[in-house]
Amino acid sequence: MKVLVIWRLLTVGGVNAGWRNRSIYFKKHNIHTEFLYTTDHGGLHIMQDVAPVYLTKDDQEIISIIKKNKYDAIIVTDTGAAYKWLTKAKYKGPVIVEARTPELIKLIPHLKNFRNIKPLAIIVPSQYQKRLVSILIDELPVHVIYNGVDTSFFRALPDEAIHKDRMPVLPDDKKIVSYIGRLDKRKNWPMLLEVAKKVKRERNDVEFWVIGGAQSIQRDEFAAKWQEEGLTDIVKWFPVIPYQEMPQLYAKIRKSGGCTLATTRSESFGNTFIESMVCGVPVVASNIMPITELVINGKTGLLYYGQNVDDAVKQLYKILDNKELHEQMSKDAIEHAKANFAIDVVASQYAALLKSLVYPDKSESGEVNPS
Repeated sequence: MKVLVIWRLLTVGGVNAGWRNRSIYFKKHNIHTEFLYTTDHGGLHIMQDVAPVYLTKDDQEIISIIKKNKYDAIIVTDTGAAYKWLTKAKYKGPVIVEARTPELIKLIPHLKNFRNIKPLAIIVPSQYQKRLVSILIDELPVHVIYNGVDTSFFRALPDEAIHKDRMPVLPDDKKIVSYIGRLDKRKNWPMLLEVAKKVKRERNDVEFWVIGGAQSIQRDEFAAKWQEEGLTDIVKWFPVIPYQEMPQLYAKIRKSGGCTLATTRSESFGNTFIESMVCGVPVVASNIMPITELVINGKTGLLYYGQNVDDAVKQLYKILDNKELHEQMSKDAIEHAKANFAIDVVASQYAALLKSLVYPDKSESGEVNPS
């Protein structure tokens, strides 16, 4: 099977990380994935080693790609313009929609008009996202399939395997709290700085690592506030960490007795949560869906109320100041992530759904279904 995934944004975020893992798994099962993006936001390096990538905004070039490659299925991820391209290319094969944007007002443009295209189904990464999509569409089946993590790549590394001299370097006397992802309104970096300010007033054994944001829309605003608030000593910013180095990063956080902190206001899933957990790093995040679908409060991490800075700090301290709790959460997080989010678990669900939609007259064994 040959599949094209269309998405506007080539980022280092969860959508592409999820598709990277899925594509690797699919290849082993004779499903070959190609990707079409219109804008590169620094994510090319995580995709180009696993599958062919097309990067263009030219309508005629896009239409030509769709025509000449004879795809068995096309998956459109939050890209309303794709239906225009499919119509002009006279594509008649199966079309599946992925709805990933967790904000209703931003999701509407991608689902309001399929033109002459009739998608077979919508795939979402969480029950929360299913509820959101159901507000807009009720005539198509909506399937929940979680993002997966490659457990052969993301795993809890032993201390002797850690690259101690490679950036970011782990301080001897600090516990690391990491913020991983974009610097924008939805990810809510101002709350992170407020948390850091409070921690700085109260103790000196914690260091915050901000990972990513090199091409984020609010990177300059973040940099200005970070310096203005006098937080450059406690908050270290690493705008670019290669995707291939992320297991090393998580290993350093785990070794320090630290955790991952998320201040996000909304998510459709949250890849950094499952990556953290499978690497043995507990997660501290807001008590909102879909985070409550991913992180087990008190077992694989701790959840705080709303966007409450004081409660977020309180939950951080519970983990940072209790070595036994940290170690137990680390073990539980690994087990939970492997059982529920390992790529062979969730990608097999995706592959089975894909085959049932593309080849509806065949059974799972490939034989023609008599019915």
